[in-house]
Amino acid sequence: MITRRSIGRLAATPLLLPTLARAQAAWPERPVTLVVPWAAGGSTDAVARILAQRLSQDTGRSFVVDNRTGANGTIGFNSVARARPDGYTLLISTVSTYAMAPWLYQLPYDNERDLIGIGLLAAMPIIMVVHPSFPARNVREFVEMAKRPDSRLTYANSGTGSSTHLATELFLQEAGINITDVGYRGGAPAVQAVMANETPMVFQAASGILPQIQAGTLRAIGVTSRERTPLAPEIPTFAEQGFPGVEVEEQIALQAPAGVPAEIVRRINAAAKAALEAPETRQRLAALAVVPTLGTPEAWPDYFRAENAKWRDMIRARNIRVQ
Repeated sequence: MITRRSIGRLAATPLLLPTLARAQAAWPERPVTLVVPWAAGGSTDAVARILAQRLSQDTGRSFVVDNRTGANGTIGFNSVARARPDGYTLLISTVSTYAMAPWLYQLPYDNERDLIGIGLLAAMPIIMVVHPSFPARNVREFVEMAKRPDSRLTYANSGTGSSTHLATELFLQEAGINITDVGYRGGAPAVQAVMANETPMVFQAASGILPQIQAGTLRAIGVTSRERTPLAPEIPTFAEQGFPGVEVEEQIALQAPAGVPAEIVRRINAAAKAALEAPETRQRLAALAVVPTLGTPEAWPDYFRAENAKWRDMIRARNIRVQ
């Protein structure tokens, strides 16, 4: 109940009124920018554009994708970290930048202090594939081959420090094996190398290899998600094959500058949830081999800390350095 006394208290603290008004204002009242720290055309960019289109439709306001590329995604991250915390500049991020990059690069921002998590949006499963002629039919057989004294196995590395490279290194650590990596400039050349039988194995996001798996030009022997992916339910998980520690997904998240009012954070999360649950959105994401997995702002801190600790420990244990 509003009383004369409560009105008097508010009048005595006029500096609080603009903050309260902003926090309680109807969001969004003007266009919203979704910063994507990578070039247009990739999987994360495609997810951002699908989300932006649906949010624009649902809210009646424009959601615009802004590709700010460079320095392995950290330029885009830094621009959002320095943006005004009003809910009108948001970040589409991935685990490779919010949980892996801090242990590989010197960053101009603090991931935990300067940015907040509005919630996870979607996940792209990572699949271990081999050339169709490769003798091993499953992960255990691959490990047995790698442990032979005369083994000369190699794997295709799409880029040191990438999520697929670190997923491979996590597998090697869990399996207790070491095999030589052959470097390629990106995921597509690495996949082509395995198809050409230049090297027998690669870890790659499902979006980049499902067509080849379906066509039989690559053979899948394990998926790194906790459960089998609905995109290819015939592929067994690493946990099913005796390697429960190999659990990795290219998680896509929605973040914002630290300091965005809690009410606006809740509204952004609710809008994103509604957009991702729309049947049309789910169909469009499935065509990209992406699974919606919306999280909450409340769950973000524990998830963020756990992922950072996991990749910090693995990167240090494997002595991975970006040249």
